[in-house]
Amino acid sequence: MRTTRTSGDLRLYRILLRAPFAGRTVIDITHLLRSGSAVDDQLSEPSVSGDFVTETLNYDGGRQVTVYVPPDPPEAVVFAGDGQVISRWGGLLETLDVPSTMIVGVHRLADEMLRLHEYSPGFDPDRFAAHETFFVDDVRRWVSSRFGTALPADRTAVFGVSASGELALALGLRHPDVYGAVFCASPGAGYQPPTAMPCSLPRAYLVAGTLEPFFMANAKRWAAVLSDAGADVVMRERTGSHGDAFWQEELPLMVAWAFGR
Repeated sequence: MRTTRTSGDLRLYRILLRAPFAGRTVIDITHLLRSGSAVDDQLSEPSVSGDFVTETLNYDGGRQVTVYVPPDPPEAVVFAGDGQVISRWGGLLETLDVPSTMIVGVHRLADEMLRLHEYSPGFDPDRFAAHETFFVDDVRRWVSSRFGTALPADRTAVFGVSASGELALALGLRHPDVYGAVFCASPGAGYQPPTAMPCSLPRAYLVAGTLEPFFMANAKRWAAVLSDAGADVVMRERTGSHGDAFWQEELPLMVAWAFGR
């Protein structure tokens, strides 16, 4: 393993982790970064040459998916939770020396508790499983049909921040044949490493900020377990706190690490 050196989510985790199910095993950039909500829809976006396409798919009464379509044919694709926010970070990649990358963002629910239930398998297994099927099967099939993009696992990643970081870990472990890499920033603690790790594991890039010790501890725990199980793992620690400004600056590094040139 390579290591390079409170919010609304934290309050929710403290509530949820007191519930009965909680006992189950369920390049350097340094800036003055703000703390704040787990995901802030109002963060300013860079000007982009690519396109943003948003459509509503047939799931749970209609669920939107926003896709950043790069100006050049995609060489890699990243699927993400919290998609109404993360998809907008695609423009950050355009001026950097990284492969042309499509970002497929599955929108989250507005209700924070239900968001956690979709993103972490320990809270509501049925809801998680339904969302997993939608995310892994239906969304990928729609992307292939709509954009003609169906890349192999070694050119496909799953990405999440905070609670959706747990989703990225869970889906990466369950579907290493689909997602060859996991990008996980500041994961919560609702989803813990399983007792028995799968034989086949994706590569994993984890990051957390020195000003968010709860989430740093979660990231380090996952990095250690994955590394011990034989996965290719990067664990980055850098100055920063829990919020979009911190996470979006890491995305180009994640893409460069996973997909190179």
